[in-house]
Amino acid sequence: MFERFTKGARATVTGAVTLAERAGADRVTEEHLLLGLFDTAEGRASFALGSLGLVDQRPAVEAALFEARRRGGMSRADADALADIGIDLTAVVSRIEEAHGEGALWDGRRPRRGRTGVPRFGRPAKKILERSLRIALGCGDRFIGEEHLLLALTATPGVVADVLAEHGATYATVERALYGEGGAGRERKAG
Repeated sequence: MFERFTKGARATVTGAVTLAERAGADRVTEEHLLLGLFDTAEGRASFALGSLGLVDQRPAVEAALFEARRRGGMSRADADALADIGIDLTAVVSRIEEAHGEGALWDGRRPRRGRTGVPRFGRPAKKILERSLRIALGCGDRFIGEEHLLLALTATPGVVADVLAEHGATYATVERALYGEGGAGRERKAG
């Protein structure tokens, strides 16, 4: 599938792998893909991130992603669902961290890597790549661009989509930033 990526999308994915390596992670996550998009200086996704004001909010986005890791990767929707049944996730995390240290819920284990030592793509990150292909095809594009990766990150439920939405980047707002009001006949939330 990598041969279907534009130069910008390849740079984003390669950057995500580099970020995962620097963090000592055993796998590339959706967070790494998002941060790889932030590091891409040119292209349509960079334009969309800039026009939505996210480039200036990178530290806040990174802090929100860190907080989600502290919650064991639970999204806001998960926290809300637990609150509906009377469980205060913040209190649970605080008690666990009191007993086991800060970040105790974060899965910091580093399983054995492949022979090359390069982080592999985790299942959720693979799903983002697959969804980006479906979005590109739905838009009538033959190649996957970094804009399709960004749209896939907003369209896939989870922590990254939650954090992006908290900062004003939903599928609809990103699509509008990329294609204008009419979306130029673009298909909605492919996949």
